Order: sequence, then structure tokens, then C-alpha cells
Amino acid sequence: MALINKDQKYKWEFCNIGGTSRVNISSGKDIANLYQLDTKMWTVLSCPVKGLEIDEKSLNYMDCDADGKIRVNDVICVSKWITGALKDPDLLLQGKDSVHLNDFNQENEAGSKLYKSAKQILENLGKEGSEISLKDTADIAAIFANTRFNGDGVITVKSTDNQDEANVIAAAVAATGGTKDRSGEQGVNAEQIEQFYGMLAAYSAWRKGAVEPPYADKTDAALAAYKALDGKVRDFFMRSKLAAFSPDSTAALDVQTARIEAISNENLQGKAAEIATYPLARINGKGEIDLTAPINPAWADQFNTLMGIAFDPDKKSLSEEDWNSIGAKLAAYSGWLDSKAGAEVEDLTIETVDALLAQDKKAALLEIVAKDAALKEEAESIEMVDKFLHILRDFYRLLKNFITFQDFYTKDKQVKAIFQSGTLIIDQRACNFCMKVSDMGKHNASAATSGMFLIYCDCTTKTSPAKLQIVAAITVGEIGNLIVGKNAIYYDNAGVEWDAVITKVVDNPISIAQAFWSPYRRMSTAIENLINKSAAEKDAKMMANATAKINAAPAAVPAAPAPGAPADAAAKPAATPPFDIAKFAGIFAAIGMAVGMIGSALAALAKGIFALTWWQLLLAFVGIMLIISGPAMVMAWMKLRRRNIAPLLNANGWAINAESKISIPFGETLTDVAKYPKMRLKDPYAKKGTPGWVKVLITLLIIAAAAGAVWYFDLYQMLIK
Repeated sequence: MALINKDQKYKWEFCNIGGTSRVNISSGKDIANLYQLDTKMWTVLSCPVKGLEIDEKSLNYMDCDADGKIRVNDVICVSKWITGALKDPDLLLQGKDSVHLNDFNQENEAGSKLYKSAKQILENLGKEGSEISLKDTADIAAIFANTRFNGDGVITVKSTDNQDEANVIAAAVAATGGTKDRSGEQGVNAEQIEQFYGMLAAYSAWRKGAVEPPYADKTDAALAAYKALDGKVRDFFMRSKLAAFSPDSTAALDVQTARIEAISNENLQGKAAEIATYPLARINGKGEIDLTAPINPAWADQFNTLMGIAFDPDKKSLSEEDWNSIGAKLAAYSGWLDSKAGAEVEDLTIETVDALLAQDKKAALLEIVAKDAALKEEAESIEMVDKFLHILRDFYRLLKNFITFQDFYTKDKQVKAIFQSGTLIIDQRACNFCMKVSDMGKHNASAATSGMFLIYCDCTTKTSPAKLQIVAAITVGEIGNLIVGKNAIYYDNAGVEWDAVITKVVDNPISIAQAFWSPYRRMSTAIENLINKSAAEKDAKMMANATAKINAAPAAVPAAPAPGAPADAAAKPAATPPFDIAKFAGIFAAIGMAVGMIGSALAALAKGIFALTWWQLLLAFVGIMLIISGPAMVMAWMKLRRRNIAPLLNANGWAINAESKISIPFGETLTDVAKYPKMRLKDPYAKKGTPGWVKVLITLLIIAAAAGAVWYFDLYQMLIK
């Protein structure tokens, strides 16, 4: 029964869903008045944009502050905007991805802009009719492909009919890198046009200040060699001066034989860096480089190139003054090169640069940019149509998962909440409650508090290199073979098949029936483990004894008899100790006492049992069963009533404001167990003998007959007399 909240200006209807009262959003009017709904009554306060089963682009549009989460204020902001833009807000309930132009509320500012923009889109696409859909807005580039101006302040070669202007735009794109236009092509904005003409002017000015190259067309090669060798040559002259100052240090300053020996056994082709650290030439204390002597092979090519350009071939030596003279000749030219400006337009040649400057199309291009930018608002409104259509389709679905959790608690199995990611098939069950895991650490901390039996799985598929982590809830059946390492199959909502393997199990009650048998299951497991342990210990002991006997040394050879002793003295075996009758009498007495105590206990038990009537025996049996299973069932019932998905959602970044419990009846809808028809074919490998049901029936009849006889003939009294 729906209730009306009388404390609010707007009359809200409430219903009980998942054990909690929640507001019922059933009309466009409800959506338009969400700003009046008390925040404390919202089921969710925030949810992440990523990782949900809803178009992420739609969620990004709804994330008004772009912080990666949908919050209450975001929902209210979107609800005001979209309900104001529509004549009939009830259209939001349909979840359609298209809208008729007449459905826009043109009396509303946003609605009027959307109407004009939608109409413009249809015209740009050359489509007839008055209905626009997400297919029409999916490709923004296609919308602006045939338009000269699109409001982004970027112009392309298609923005002008003047070929000279188009050439300048193309050159500017090449020099500056350009900016992508809404049409998808590269263009330039006002800033880049200014930058381009600045490059042209700077390069032209630099070329006008050119310095005469001292070595003609070989000057660049000479300069490159000089810069590479300058430090090495000056190192040589300094070493020579030091050797002249201290002749005894000449050997240390020269190429050391030990360094060459250290690399002599290796491939010297790969030791160029090591060889380059050696002096340029041999140190002889003369202070000159002998041009007739060998040069360090790592520097020889560059040195010989420079010498061939700067000096005559007949020159025999190079002094420090000679080297400085080369530097002096190259200094002015080098300085001019270092001051190069506008290098980005160098490929245009100086003639083209000067021609572009002479034409001076800058003002004309900036005017075109201004015309394009003037349509900014209209163009942005075109993108706003795409936003509108996404929200029109997905907003109501978000509300059903944000305010009411209606999609989660629906009886329609085809409808899933936006946090339900797929179905896990495992152990003859289909787990319909599956969630993606965004942070395993947070899940480890809070999973147990959900009260649900959970299995965590790592999923892989050949269609995606990324690994997917999910958590699935088991709400029906027994634990069965649900253990870490078990393989399964996971189908996401898109129908993609994933290989799944259990990585973690959170053990909580699944059902009352499972809890009833759990003590016996644990007892059986304990007994089985005890038997296995005992058998293993006995087997190990037996094997140890056998091994000890096998490895034991042969019996010692009897020592030879002493002189004068009988010859057979050594062969006599050791004397056997006499039989201790008292010891064995004590053992027999202890065994008899134990047997007597056991017999007394059994007699007392039998006396108590035979003293009961048949219906008292039945009640006693039931009572014993309840004593054993009752506590487990009560605890399971209490835990099953508290099952809550909120801890799992919180671990995924949701801010849950209300409990979202899973009742026992609802839990039965979240897990489907395989149901087989009555088998008509016989199992060819079935065990031969009396059918199981016959054995059970015979056993029950025997027990019933015995109990009846005891009760009717009062056999116990006859036995004890």
C-alpha cells in the first residue's frame, strides 16, 4: 500500500521495497520535483560513473561537476534541465533514444536551443522528417562535415573559397601542427595564425642578417667537425703543456698501454666509446699535433675532414694558434646559426616565406575565425542534443537504481540492476546476482558483513586481454563443491563468455535446510578426518617398523666360549622371563570393569528407551535432532534475515543510504538450481541389487514393528523381571 508523505510540499508516494520504505518514482512530475525530496529518503547518495551496466557516456553527461561520481545534486540538476526542456516529462519513463521536434518545450530556454540545434542537425545530415535519434548525433564529425563554420574557432582549407587563403591555412597547419576541427580535419585557430605569421617574420629577418660562410658550401661541415673536436683538441694541448712542464709525467698523460690491453681481447668495434676517451694524438711534449702521424681512430674521420677544409694538404702540424684561428673564422657564422628564428617555416624556402609575408592574409584569416567562433553557442547546442538524447534514454533507469532500487527488486528476471553484471554458471546453479569488483581490498574488508555466501572469481576471455574480477552470491541450495580453484563459466550482460575460477569463498548460511544438516556435515567431516589421520599414523608407524627391521643389522654372532667352558655354551639362547600372572590378572580386571561400565550405560539407555511409548520415542528422536540442528538453524535464520547487498556496493564506491536486504523468498529468485524431469531410462551402470527405496521402506517397517511390539507386549518389563 502506497503512503503519502504529508511533510513535503509535493505529495510523494512511498512503498516498501526490500524491507525498507522508499519513494515511488512513477511519473515525469515525480522526476521534475526530485529537488523537493528529502535527501535522507534517497536509497543512494552517490555511485561511480565507471563499471556499471549503463552507457558510460550517459553517466558522464549526468556527472555535472565531472568528479567521476553521480551524486544527489547531479541527479537534481539533470532532472530540472531535462524536464524543463520537454513538454511532457512522462516521455522519460519510456526510455526511448529518439524525440520528435515538437516534444521540445520551446518556451523553455534550454528546450528552445535544443529544438533549433536538433533541426540544424537534421538539415546538415540532409534528413527529412522531424524526429531525431542517437544515431543522428552519434557522429559529430559527420554533422559538421559539410559545413564551413561550426563554432569551434578552428578553420580548415574548406573554410574559404580563396585559394591563397587556403594555401596559407595549409602552410600554417604544417608549421604549427594545427588543431582538429569538429569536422575531423586539421585546421588552425586565431592563436596559431598569429604564431604562424610570427614565424614567417622571424625567419625572414634572420635570413636577412645572414653571415658570409668562411668556407663556402663546406662551412656547415667544418663547423660541425669543429664543435665535435674542440674539447678534445684543447685537451691535447693541455696535456702537451703539462708534459713539457713535467717530462716524467708524459707516459701517464699519453695513451696507457694497460688500458688498451684491458680491451684487447674483446670486439673493439663495440668499444668506440672507451677508445674515444683516449687522447686525440700521442703526447710528445712538443705542443703540436703531428698531421703526418695517426690520430685516435674514434676521432680521425672528423679531424681529417676539418683539416682538409681549413688547411692545405701540405701542412705538417697543427698548433694551438692554428686551432684558435679556425674557431675565429667560424665564430660569426656559428653565432648567426645559433640565433636562427622561425625554423618551423624553413622548409617553405625563403622565397615562399617572403611571398606569404607580402600577401599578408593574416587579417582575412582572423576574420574567418571570428565568423566561425560566432556560431559557438549554436554548435555547442548541437552537442547538447546528443547529451539530451542519452539522458532521455537512460535517466529513468538510473533513477530506478538510485532512488528506489526498483530494477533490483523487480519480479521480471529479464530486468537487472545497473550493478548486476551477468550470470555465473557453477555447480548446477545459475547465479544471477553478480557484480564487478573494482577494489578487492575493500571487498576483503566488508564482504563478510553482507551475510551472504559469496564466491569471488577471476574471469578471462580470448576476446579481451584484461582480467575481470566478479563476486557472485549463492542464495539457494547446498555448499556442494564450491571451493577455491573450482572452474565455472560467466556470461556478461552482452552475452560474452568468460572462463571463471573461484579465488575466494565467504562462508555464510545459504538456506535453513543447509543449516539443518550443517552440524552433521561437520561431524562427518571431523570423523572422516580423524579416521584418515589415524589410518595415516598407523600406516606410517607400520612402514617405519618394517623399514627399521629391514635396515637392522644381522644378529650378532655369538662369542666364542671361554677356555674350559662347554662347547655349546655360546649357542644357548637367552633365558625367557617367567610368566607374570599378577600382571595379566590386573589387565583382565581392567577390561572387565570397562565392559561392565559400558554394559551398565547401555542397560540404562535401553531402560530409558523401553520406558517410552512409541510416540514418546518419536518425540525424543525429533528432540535430539532439534538439539543438534536447532542452534544452527536459528543462527542461519537470523543471518538470512540480515542479508544485505549494501556492503558490496559500498566496496565498489557506492554511498548507500538505506538497507537493501535480501529476504529468503527474494533470495530464491537470485539463484536458479537445475531441475531435471523424471528419469525414464535405466542407468546401465547402476549398482545391482535391491533398490534403495525398497531398503528404506523395509528398514522403516522393521523399526515400526519392533516399536509396536515393545509397546503392545510390554517386552521391557518382561526382560527386566
